[in-house]
Amino acid sequence: MSKKADVLQQKSPAEFFAENKNIAGFDNPGKCLYTTVRELVENSLDAAESGGQLPEIEVTIEEISQSRLNRIRGIQNLDRLDESLYQDFESDEARKRRLAKEAKEEEKLRKNAEKKGEAPEALAAAKKELDIKRAASASKGAKVFYKVTVKDNGVGMPHKDIPNLLGRVLSGTKYGVKQTRGKFGLGAKMALIWSKMSTGLPIEIHSARKGQSFVSYYKLDIDIHKNEPNVHAEAMKDNGERWHGAELSVTILGNWQYYRSKVLKYLRQIAVITPYAEFKFTYAAEDDKSSMKTTFARRTDKMPASPKEVKHHPASVDLELIKRLAATTKCKSLQLFLYKEFSCISKDYAGRLIAEMRGGVDEDSEPQDMSNKQVVALHQLLHEAKFKDPDKDHLSPAGEYNLRLGILKELHPEIIATHQGDAKVLEGHAFVVEAAVSRGGRDLKPGINVYRFANRIPLLFEGGSDVITKTALKRINWASYKINQSADKIGVFVSIVSTKIPYKGAGKEYIADDMDEMVNAVKHAIMQCCIQLRVKIAKQQAAKEQKLRKKNLTKYIPNAAYAIYRVLQSMSETPAVGPKRRRLQEDNDILGPVQQQEVQEATLAQKLHEYVERIDTDMALEYQMQQGMAEGAKQQVFLMPRSAAHTYGPPLQSACCLLRLLQASSD
Repeated sequence: MSKKADVLQQKSPAEFFAENKNIAGFDNPGKCLYTTVRELVENSLDAAESGGQLPEIEVTIEEISQSRLNRIRGIQNLDRLDESLYQDFESDEARKRRLAKEAKEEEKLRKNAEKKGEAPEALAAAKKELDIKRAASASKGAKVFYKVTVKDNGVGMPHKDIPNLLGRVLSGTKYGVKQTRGKFGLGAKMALIWSKMSTGLPIEIHSARKGQSFVSYYKLDIDIHKNEPNVHAEAMKDNGERWHGAELSVTILGNWQYYRSKVLKYLRQIAVITPYAEFKFTYAAEDDKSSMKTTFARRTDKMPASPKEVKHHPASVDLELIKRLAATTKCKSLQLFLYKEFSCISKDYAGRLIAEMRGGVDEDSEPQDMSNKQVVALHQLLHEAKFKDPDKDHLSPAGEYNLRLGILKELHPEIIATHQGDAKVLEGHAFVVEAAVSRGGRDLKPGINVYRFANRIPLLFEGGSDVITKTALKRINWASYKINQSADKIGVFVSIVSTKIPYKGAGKEYIADDMDEMVNAVKHAIMQCCIQLRVKIAKQQAAKEQKLRKKNLTKYIPNAAYAIYRVLQSMSETPAVGPKRRRLQEDNDILGPVQQQEVQEATLAQKLHEYVERIDTDMALEYQMQQGMAEGAKQQVFLMPRSAAHTYGPPLQSACCLLRLLQASSD
C-alpha cells in the first residue's frame, strides 16, 4: 500500500502569527494584556506626534467576568448539571481538608486576638479579611476578561483605510527607512487576533481626522485564514465637537493580578521618556474597591523634532533590496539610480563606482537591465567601497532636557546628570545614545536600577542579556565616581534611537550585547553622566561636611563662652602681677569691661556665633572659587570707575560682597 502523499499547504501572515503569537509578545494571558496596552499606547503616541500634537492619551482597562462576557456574546449562563465535569470540582476529601485548614486559621486568629486583648470588632474584621483572601485564592484559576480602550488626540485614520490598517497583518505606513516605535504593522492586529482567539469579539474603532465633520465607526475582526478584514458594522457619526484622534476598544482574555505592576511600570516609564505627554489610566474592576485611577501629568510642551524618512545607506543594503529598488525605480540611468535611491552618493561618486564595476555597464545603463551577476557585483562593491556615515538629522532622541524632566517628574531624585552622545553608525544605520544617571529618589531600591529605552519605548523584559544592563552592572567602576554600588540608590537611564535597533530575539525585548560600536557608545554615555555626577556628589559632600562642622562648632559655643567668661571674671578680680598681665591691660583692656559687666557671657557667645558664621562663609567661598577654577567655570567681571557721570541703584548686600548696579541714563 503506497504511503499517502504530503499535501502542500500555505498559510496567511495572520494565520502564522496566530499560531506563533509569542513572537509578537503574546506569550500568556497576562503578557497579552500588557502587550495590548503597550501596542495601542505606542500607536497613539505616534499618531499624536506625527501631527505635531502634544499627546493626550486615555487608557482604560475594564474587568469583565465570564458570566458578563457570556451575556455580551449572547450566551446563556446555565447552572451546572454535573459538578464533577469541571476543573474547580471539589471532592469530599478535599473539602474536609479545606474546612480543617480554615478552622485552624480561625482558631489561630482567635488566640492571637485574646493574647493581644483585642475587641470582638477587631476579630470580626480579621475574619472578614481572611475570607477575602480565601475568595481571591479560589478565583485565581478562574478566567477573567478585560476590555482595553485607548483614546488619543492624534491625526486619526482615513475612513476607507481603517479596515486594512487594522484588519490586515503586515499592512502599515512605517516601512520606510525611518525611526519609528513600531515597524511591521503587527501590534494592534495581534491584539485583534488574540481577541478573536480568546473571546471571539471584534474590535471597535472610532476615528476622526482634523477638521472632519464626522467620526468614522467600525466594528471588525480579521479573517485569519485569508488575512483580510471582516467588517461587522460601519458608520459615519456626527462630529459636533470637532474631535480628532482615534479610540480603539478590544476585549481579551488577560491576567491583571500578575501583570498589574508591569502595566503601571510601563506607563510610568513611557511618561519618563515622553514628559510632554499626558497619560490618564483607569482600571475599572467589577468590585469597586479594586478599581483605581492615576494620571501621569505633562511637564513640558517641548516635543522632539519628528524623525524624517531617509534613503538607504549603501552599507546597509542586501541583494534582494538592490533588485527591488532597481526594478521599481523611475531613474533611467544607473548613475541617477545610485544618486537618487541611496544616501551619501554624489553623481561624481556614482560615476566612479560604475567605472569600478565594469562588467558591461556604464553610467547610461538602465537599472532594470542589470543581470543577476551585475547586481551581485554592485552589491559587493557597495559593501567594500567607503562612504560617509549617515548623519543624525533623521533621528529623534528625547533630548537631555526631556529626559531630565521626565526623571525629575516621576522619580524625584536628589541629583541627576544627563548626556547625549554623537551619532554613531552600525551596519549602515545611524544611532544615538542618550543617558542619565541619578542618585536617590522614590521607588528605587539600593543598588543600580537600570531603565532601558529603544526608540523611546520602555523595555521591561529580558533585561539580563541587554547591552545596557550588562554595561551598567559590569563595565562601569562606580566606586571611582564616589558611588557606593550596593548602598546608594542609583538610577541608570539609557535611551537608544536608530532607524534599525539591533534587537535580539523575535520579541524585541532586549538589544544585542555583541557589537562593539553599541557597547562603546552606551558605556561612553553612562561614564559622561558619572563624571558630572562625581562633581555634584563632591559638592554635596563638601556642603554636608561644612554644615556638620558649623553644627559642631555651634554646639560648643555655650560651654566655650562660659569657660572664657569665668576665666576673665577671675582675672578681673585679682590684681595685675607680672609683665604679661600688665601688657594685657595696656594693649587690650578687656578685663575692665568684664569687671564693669559691659562684657558678659552672652556677649561672648554672640561674638563666637558671629565668628563661626564668618569663618563658615569664608571657607564656603574659598571652596567655590577652587571648584570654579578647577572646572574652568571662571567668569570675567568688568568694573567701571565710579564718577559723577554714572548713577547707581541701592546697594545689594550678600555674604561676601556688596554690589551697586549701574542704572541707565534718562538722557
